[in-house]
Amino acid sequence: MFEIVRMQEEDRVNVMNMVEVFYHSPAVCHTVPASTLLRTFEAALSGEQGLDGYVLLEDEKVVGFAYITEFYACEVGGKTVMLEEVYLKEEARKKGYATQFFHWMFETYSYAKRFRLEVSMENPGVIGLYERLGFTFLDYRQMVRDVL
Repeated sequence: MFEIVRMQEEDRVNVMNMVEVFYHSPAVCHTVPASTLLRTFEAALSGEQGLDGYVLLEDEKVVGFAYITEFYACEVGGKTVMLEEVYLKEEARKKGYATQFFHWMFETYSYAKRFRLEVSMENPGVIGLYERLGFTFLDYRQMVRDVL
């Protein structure tokens, strides 16, 4: 059985191991310091930074994680839910869990005017899934100015 539950302190080792795999996969285009990844986990636990953390379970065993934030977006006149990260272990893929996760997210955050995510062009396997779920590409190029 597939379940989605809030991240807890006892998930730290499992989640951080998966985060390490995720950040060394084609899903991520650049390196991120381990201290930043740990700070993200802790922000999800505290709830103080507006970051929701979830673990994805198969028969009560952790097989994935997700981080979600939300913000007001002027161009849609309402809340945008940003799927910051979603990851499923290899053994949990191709079982429909990703689709179940997205339907859960759409229902849980049903007040949102937009759902948004980033995808690496180095990770073409997930693009088809995202398109089947109704996601389309924006023509924006993102720019950042990090203050670390």
